[in-house]
Amino acid sequence: MTQPDQPLAHILIVDDDERIRTLLRRFLMRSGFLVTTARDAAHARRLLSGLDFDLIVLDVMMPGEDGFSLTRDLRQRMATPILLLTAKGETQDRISGLESGADDYLAKPFEPRELLLRIAAILRRMPAAETRGPKFLSIGPLRYDADKGELWQGEVPLRLTGTEQALLRRLADTPRQPVSRSTLIEDLGRSPGEDAGENSERAIDVQITRLRRKIEPDPREPRYLQTVRGTGYMLVPD
Repeated sequence: MTQPDQPLAHILIVDDDERIRTLLRRFLMRSGFLVTTARDAAHARRLLSGLDFDLIVLDVMMPGEDGFSLTRDLRQRMATPILLLTAKGETQDRISGLESGADDYLAKPFEPRELLLRIAAILRRMPAAETRGPKFLSIGPLRYDADKGELWQGEVPLRLTGTEQALLRRLADTPRQPVSRSTLIEDLGRSPGEDAGENSERAIDVQITRLRRKIEPDPREPRYLQTVRGTGYMLVPD
């Protein structure tokens, strides 16, 4: 999955099941990744305090601190992409995962190949892509650097997750033009036909809500990240 002339992506797997940790480690290493494993949230924290990772694959149901709680805490201090693994397939559990700050989710049991595709999709949208819109956009008191995918408030950068970066970049490519949910789903790494359509669109809505909390003076009355009824969303900079 990686190119020979590119550094290997380093993935952290956090799961209390030793058998699953071992299987995923072997599979992902054979697929060209560097892999480190942790048995619980406390172990993961120790590793994260000294190592940088390109992606965290995190089980939700663990003894002690669960994956949702760990994700919420990590989101306060790092933007490393997080893919949640959960034994629950209900829509609300998946939405809870996204609301906690995860970039994607995968319900157990799953095919290793599907996990590989999800990981590849997340990593593809992390590097800065060539932008088509303006280099800088003013969003109220905020400034968006499209080349770097960074959002600034004065001299202070605002932390964005990988998915939020990809979403804002896509909307900033075509400011003041509506972008459909299906386009956002596809551009952010999911096929429009995947995962029952409605659930995928709901996932986009959750990401938009999270992004609005960071850029809107009043997220309940959005001024800059507007909903276009029947279509999708539109970024309206100053």
